Amino acid sequence: FCSQQEHAYPADELMPLTCRGRVRGQEPSRGDVDDALGKFSLTLIDTLDTLVVLNKTKEFEEAVKKVIKDVNLDNDIVVSVFETNIRVLGGLLGGHSVAIMLKEKGEYMQWYNGELLHMAKELGYKLLPAFNTTSGLPYPRVNLKFGVRHPEARTGTETDTCTACAGTLILEFAALSRFTGTSIFEEYARKALDFIWEKRQRSSNLVGVTINIHTGDWVRKDSGVGAGIDSYYEYLLKAYVLLGDDSFLERFNTHYDAIMRYISQPPLLLDVHIHKPMLNARTWMDSLLAFFPGLQVLKGDIRPAIETHEMLYQVIKKHNFLPEAFTTDFRVHWAQHPLRPEFAESTYFLYKATGDPYYLEVGKTLIENLNKYARVPCGFAAMKDVRTGSHEDRMDSFFLAEMFKYLYLLFADKEDMIFDIEDYIFTTEAHLLPLWLSTTNQTISKKNTTTEYTELDDSNFDWTCPNTQILFPNDPMFAQSIREPLKNVVDKSCPRGISRAEESLGSGPKPPLRARDFMASNPEHLEILKKMGVSLIHLKDGRVQLVQHAVQAASSLDAEDGLRFMQEMIELSSQQQKEQQLPPRAVQIVSHPFFGRVVLTAGPAQFGMDLSKHKAGTRGFVATIKPYNGCSEITNPEAVKEKIALMQRGQCMFAEKARNIQKAGAIGGIVIDDNEGSSSDTAPLFQMAGDGKNTDDITIPMLFLFNKEGNIILDAIREYEAVEVLLSDKAKDRATIFKGKMIPNYIIDSNLEMENMDQKLSENDSHKPNSEEAPSGSQDAGALSEEPEEGGESSAVTDPDPLSPATADRDSVSISNQDSRLPGSDEAGAPEPACTAEDNQPQEQQTETESNSKVNWDNKVQPMESILADWNEDIEAFEMMEKDEL
Repeated sequence: FCSQQEHAYPADELMPLTCRGRVRGQEPSRGDVDDALGKFSLTLIDTLDTLVVLNKTKEFEEAVKKVIKDVNLDNDIVVSVFETNIRVLGGLLGGHSVAIMLKEKGEYMQWYNGELLHMAKELGYKLLPAFNTTSGLPYPRVNLKFGVRHPEARTGTETDTCTACAGTLILEFAALSRFTGTSIFEEYARKALDFIWEKRQRSSNLVGVTINIHTGDWVRKDSGVGAGIDSYYEYLLKAYVLLGDDSFLERFNTHYDAIMRYISQPPLLLDVHIHKPMLNARTWMDSLLAFFPGLQVLKGDIRPAIETHEMLYQVIKKHNFLPEAFTTDFRVHWAQHPLRPEFAESTYFLYKATGDPYYLEVGKTLIENLNKYARVPCGFAAMKDVRTGSHEDRMDSFFLAEMFKYLYLLFADKEDMIFDIEDYIFTTEAHLLPLWLSTTNQTISKKNTTTEYTELDDSNFDWTCPNTQILFPNDPMFAQSIREPLKNVVDKSCPRGISRAEESLGSGPKPPLRARDFMASNPEHLEILKKMGVSLIHLKDGRVQLVQHAVQAASSLDAEDGLRFMQEMIELSSQQQKEQQLPPRAVQIVSHPFFGRVVLTAGPAQFGMDLSKHKAGTRGFVATIKPYNGCSEITNPEAVKEKIALMQRGQCMFAEKARNIQKAGAIGGIVIDDNEGSSSDTAPLFQMAGDGKNTDDITIPMLFLFNKEGNIILDAIREYEAVEVLLSDKAKDRATIFKGKMIPNYIIDSNLEMENMDQKLSENDSHKPNSEEAPSGSQDAGALSEEPEEGGESSAVTDPDPLSPATADRDSVSISNQDSRLPGSDEAGAPEPACTAEDNQPQEQQTETESNSKVNWDNKVQPMESILADWNEDIEAFEMMEKDEL
C-alpha cells in the first residue's frame, strides 16, 4: 500500500516492476481490461476498509482525506459498469461503513461527516444512465461525464453483457439506497436481477454467460460458476442475507439445485450447455470458480466445498499459484495468475465453518508463495506464467482490497480486531456492508416477484447460514475425512468418470469410437460416425473436416457419443500442437539490487544445452559482444570469456551466433530482438531453430529475449555495470539461487526479507521448485530461425517441424492475442507520513529497469486450428468455447 502511494498515486494502479503508476491513456491500451481504470485513484478507494481490518486506523484516516480532497468522479472516460460498481462504489460504501463505526467509537474520524457517502451517491447517479434499456439490464460501459447515448460518450452501441456484469449490483446499489434513503438505485438493481431470473433456461434452471441487453436472448449458452456468471449466484444469496428478502434465497436455491445436478462433478465444476445440461461445454476450468467453495459454506453445503477446495489446493501445490485456467486432468490451460484472491476467500470461510487448523496451513502456504515468488521491490507482481515464474508489471487493486483482508482475517484472533467482523457482509470485492441495513430505509416493497419455483428436494436447504456446532458435533476429523481421498488427485489425475447417460443405464457401453483410434480411410469408422451424426468432408488442401448434426444421429445416446467424439478430437488436435513446442524459459537477474526478483520470459532454442535437463541452470555475469550481431569472430573474447554473451538478432543464423560466442569462451548466450518495442507481452514466444545442419557441436544454452525484456538487462548494465543472471527452465527462489554461496553483507543489510536468508539456506531442500509440465496452448512457441539477408531484413517463420530451417519473413508470423489485466502510469506522489520506514522496508531495494520502449500488455493465446464448422445448436457450447479461446 505504501509503495502504491509513493510510486503510483494518484494513478489507478501500481506497476510494481517499474515502480510507477498506470494512468489510462498514457500506457498502451489493453482493451477491456483497462475499463476498470477511470482516473479515480482506484487502488486507494478499493483499499480503504482493508486498512481498518488490518488495524491501520491512522493510515485509513489519511487515506479518506486524500480521497475526499483529490478524487474526481467527473472524468470524460469510459469505464466498466461492473468493475466501477464493485471496486469504486463498493470501496466508497465500505469506507463509509467503517468510518461511521470508528466515529461512534470516539477515537478516530471525529471530523467525518459522510463525505464518502456523498461521493458514492454522486457515482451512483453517474452509473444510472447505463440502465436506460428496455430490459432493465445495464449497458456494460458508461462514460462518467457524458453517460451512454450522448454524442461524446463513445459508448452505448453494445448489445451484450455478461450475466455477472448485470447481476452483481444489488448489494452496492441497495446499500446506497438504504444509506441515503434514495430508492432508485435499489429499484434499478432489482429490475436487472428480475429480468435475468425470468430469462433463465426453464428446463435446466441455468443461466448463460452472455445475454443481449435489449432482447434478453442468450448469446453464449454455456453455463458454469466461473467467469461471466460467478458473482450473480453470490449476490442472490448475499442479497437475502443483507436485505432479508426471501425471493432472493428461493432463486438461489433453485439455481443451486441445478448447479449441483449438472455442473458439479466432485471435485470438478464443469461448464455445461443450458439447453443440454447433461453435456459438458468445455474441458477446462477457470480460476474464478475458486470462490464457489466459500459460497457453499455460506449456503451450508460443506462436503462439496471441502472437495473442490482441496482439488484447487493440489493444483496450487503443483504450480505455486492457481493458473487462470486448467484442464480436467490438471494441465495448465492459461498460465497467467494475476494474484487473484478467490482461493484465499474460500480458505477463510472453510476455516470459519470447520475450525480445522489444516486451513491455517493452507493460508501459510499462500503467504509463503506470495513472498517467495511474487514479491518484488515495489510490491507484488502478477505471474505471467506459473510454470516459469516470470512476472507481469501488474498489481490489480483487488490484491490489496481482498487478498490481504482474507489472509489477515484467517489468522486474526478476536482480540486482533477493533470491531466485530460478524456484523458485516462481504461484497464480491470484499467490501464491508453492515447487516443493520436490512432494517434501514426499507423503501422497497418485499413483494415476491419470483414466479414458477421448482419444488426442490434438498435437505441442505435447512443448513443455509449454518451453525458449526450443529454441523460438526464432536467430530474434528470431519473435513479431513473428506479431503483424504483427494490429496493425490492432481498427481494421479482424475479418472474419467462414466457419462451421465451410462450412469442412468447402469454400466452402459463405452463410446463406440475414440478420437485417438479414428482413421478416415476405415469404412467401419465412417459408418460409426454416420450413426453418431458426424459427417466427414475432404478439403482441397488434403485436410479432413468433421461436422456434427445431432438431429441426424440414430438416437440421443448416439448424438451424445458424437459430441464426446468431437470434444476428444479438439483435445487431440490441441495436444498435437503442444507437442511441437518447447516450453518458455526464464532469465532471472540475481545480482544487486535485484536478487532474483526480476524474472524475464525467454524463448528457448532447439539447439545447445537443454535447460530442462539441467535444473541448476547456467549462472554468470553478462557481457555485450563485439560485433553486437555476433555474425563474425568475436573481437572482445577477453570480455566474453566465462560470461553470458548479449547479442542482437539479425544478419545471420542463430546457430552461427551461438558457435561464435562459444568459440570466444562464453558459457551462454542471450539474443535480443532488434525490433524496437517488441515484447513477450504482445508477441508469441518462439523457438530459435537451427540452421538445418547438425548442431550437436553447440553445448552452451541460448535464450531469446524480445526488445522490451532485453532493454531491462541493458538498462541494468548501464546503471550497475556488473549484472549477473541465471538462465533456467523456470525461476528459482532466492534460497536456491544463493545455495552454497557466500551471501554479501549488502544483500543481507539491504532488504528485510534477506534477514532470514540463513534460515532459508538451512531449509533450501524444502524450497526447491517442482519441475513443471510442458506449456499448454495458451503460449505459442513457433520455431524461428534467421538467414542472411539480401538487401533486406533477416527472415523467420513459425514451423511445426523443430528441425526445419525457416524460410518466410519473420514479420509474417500471425498469432491471435488475448487481453489480460495489468496496471500502470508515470505519475508518482510523495511518500505519505502514514507509511513508515518500518512498514516500507521491502521498498529499499528498487530497480531502475524502466525501459524507454513502449509496452503493450497483452497475453498470448494460441489459436486452435479449427476442424469443426457449421454446427447446429446441439454443439453450440463448443463453438462458444472456440470463440472464447480466440
